[in-house]
Amino acid sequence: MAGEIRKLVEAFSKEKGIPREVIIEALEEGMRAAARKKFGARAIVDAQYNDETGEIEVYRFRKVVEKVEDPETEISLEEARQLDPNVQVGDEVGTRIEIQELGRIAAQLAKQILTQKVRGAERELIYQEYKDRVGQIASGFVHRFDRGNIIVQLGRAEAILPTSEQIPNERYHRGDRIRALIIEVNRSGRDPQIVLSRTHPDFLKRLFELEVPEIQEGIVKIVAVAREPGSRAKMAVVSSDPDVDPVGACVGLKGSRVQAVVQELRGEKIDIIPWNPDPARLVYNALAPAECTRVIVDEENKTLEVIVPDDQLSLAIGKQGQNVRLASKLLGWRIDVMSETQYMRRQDPNFQEMLNLEGMTEEIAAKLYDKGINSVEALAQADVEQVADIARLKNSEAEALIEAAKKYLAEKGAQPEPAEESASLEEPESVEREETAEEPESAEEEGAEARESGESEA
Repeated sequence: MAGEIRKLVEAFSKEKGIPREVIIEALEEGMRAAARKKFGARAIVDAQYNDETGEIEVYRFRKVVEKVEDPETEISLEEARQLDPNVQVGDEVGTRIEIQELGRIAAQLAKQILTQKVRGAERELIYQEYKDRVGQIASGFVHRFDRGNIIVQLGRAEAILPTSEQIPNERYHRGDRIRALIIEVNRSGRDPQIVLSRTHPDFLKRLFELEVPEIQEGIVKIVAVAREPGSRAKMAVVSSDPDVDPVGACVGLKGSRVQAVVQELRGEKIDIIPWNPDPARLVYNALAPAECTRVIVDEENKTLEVIVPDDQLSLAIGKQGQNVRLASKLLGWRIDVMSETQYMRRQDPNFQEMLNLEGMTEEIAAKLYDKGINSVEALAQADVEQVADIARLKNSEAEALIEAAKKYLAEKGAQPEPAEESASLEEPESVEREETAEEPESAEEEGAEARESGESEA
């Protein structure tokens, strides 16, 4: 029996990585609980592990009395003197209990307590191991699925990859290898809950840190990342060494480094751009492959108005606004993109005056303006069917706009103000800068470029 207990202690310690002292303490507590199960809840018992013999010694202590009233805690003088002839009333006598005497039920209780203690110690070890790994990449295997969530086996620990943290359209099967970012480690619940993410921007950063030695050495720094997981990402980088090109370092020879990250993210396109503290210059890089002709900076409201050639507007905005949306996330500024025609139109006081009409929108005003109805006066004199046809409105809606123009002129005395006195588009808090577009390097899936080629996206 002694050999079995010693083997049990050693096996648990080695298999679970739990200190021997924790297992021994659990065994002792289990034996005490088993003894109380056998002799009563109020029985005074103790259990100690003898490291020399490898045995757990269990003792029961009772008080010597003339007449026994509580068998759980008392022993008669006659019975006590059979154990020790010199014992007196009031003394305490201890008797050793053989483990076999505790019975099967008591042994099961001891085993249950041991299992609970070991599991508790194991949970604590897992928590201590992973609590400082938040923000790092963990690698494991898909163990099972739970209501769309993926349970990942990380060695002896289990982690959860929630549906919200999974890249859309990614599919996994049991046993597949998976890498993800540890974003949270919770202590509550039965087991420490390790939460993973493959959509977090820091996951992209950590992947590049693994692939690019210059980032590990601190020469190249990732300043900002914006992602739409599974579709496209933008990453701004800077180098502390003028001889090291930060974009080229991240792209790698023939695109080898960026392609390794793209493959891990299942084809997510990655634009790598050089960082610049000047938001006007940075937005040039962020909106590539589109070219910008002018940037108006409103530092107070953190807003950028970007003017691009007419044929570059859809390219700058991107499919469903993705390109400008990612650029806005990357900079942390609001970005309004407009074509040169739209910008010049907005500078015309007559166009601004048209926007003051009730029911008028910028889209309708732009259509009318481009077709020659470029002032409130011209709209007031226009034909209903002509306005309806140009702006694609119902006749009733076109008629309402014409009436609004007439009402507006009537309130002004039918005398329009001179153009120089009309409301002009002023931005006292803005700084207008005209920059030469910098062409940032990019990563393309086929090689050294980290950005999509200049294909126009609707």
